[in-house]
Amino acid sequence: MPLEAGLLEILACPACHAPLKETDTELVCTANGADCGLAYPVRDGIPVLLVDEARRPA
Repeated sequence: MPLEAGLLEILACPACHAPLKETDTELVCTANGADCGLAYPVRDGIPVLLVDEARRPA
């Protein structure tokens, strides 16, 4: 489910402050390298930007 227009432009990764990119079910940190790369879930159209809720990169 796409987020509201403009919302993705102002959101950033809470852990490293890098921009996020949207996939079907989550927002993924775009930090280069293995520094971060966390994936945050989107539940009912609401991004859950809590590091404790994020999925670690594979």
